[in-house]
Amino acid sequence: MSGYGALRVLVVEDEPVVAMCLEDILAGLGCETVGPVGRLADGLALAESETLGAAILDINLGGERSTPIAEALRLRGVPFVFASGYGTLPEGFETLPLIEKPYRERDIDAALKALLR
Repeated sequence: MSGYGALRVLVVEDEPVVAMCLEDILAGLGCETVGPVGRLADGLALAESETLGAAILDINLGGERSTPIAEALRLRGVPFVFASGYGTLPEGFETLPLIEKPYRERDIDAALKALLR
């Protein structure tokens, strides 16, 4: 697996155990996790204010969609990928990569490589 230096990756994931698993994977890849946060408002605040190299966004946050966070990241030019256990991307984002849950290190590594190309 590749090292990403101190790449700062925003993690927006509403399931605490799943978020911890993703943090462990990112740490193993040499990334620094920003968050994780599980609420739309918290994710939006970090997306608008933090220095970020990439982001991984769970699509469904306890009934709210993470698309406003994606829009904020897009405006700032921060590459991001969606994650879902349901396999469908939100409208307007159909061309983006999708990471299937449960998270696997090889999938996260491949997604980060694709984002940073």
